[in-house]
Amino acid sequence: MTIDDLDARLIALLAAEPRLGVLECSRRLGVARGTAQARLDRLVARGVITGFGPDVSPEALGYGVTAFVTLEIRQVAGHDPVSDGLARIPEVLEAHTITGGSDLLCRVVARSNADLQRVIDQIVDVRGVLRTSSLIALDTPVPYRVLPLVADVPRRAPR
Repeated sequence: MTIDDLDARLIALLAAEPRLGVLECSRRLGVARGTAQARLDRLVARGVITGFGPDVSPEALGYGVTAFVTLEIRQVAGHDPVSDGLARIPEVLEAHTITGGSDLLCRVVARSNADLQRVIDQIVDVRGVLRTSSLIALDTPVPYRVLPLVADVPRRAPR
């Protein structure tokens, strides 16, 4: 499953202005309202578009420190119990199972370096976590993004 140029333009438009209605999207894209609605519905149903919520800045909420924490876990019960425990810590923004010397990689935020210690202590307290290692992000020169990928998909689609 891939997207075409119209899908890519619709996604880019909604990413730039998420509060636009379908009618305005159709007008700006030069297509019928029904076409824009059908495309949007299909993109949602296929899981290409996964949400319409606002992007929130942890820094603007007072969480100025971002860190990446790797976890080694006791794998007797698998990743799920640890993932469930991590999900209960608000400062854990995401967690990924990974390959290599560690088992999980988490992106976490904290209010300060001292507060990061509190967050790491909470992570270590999760049943099944054996040890952690952390890296503090100093800057984010390339923030999370998908629009360049979206724009590139129609060009690389098999013909």
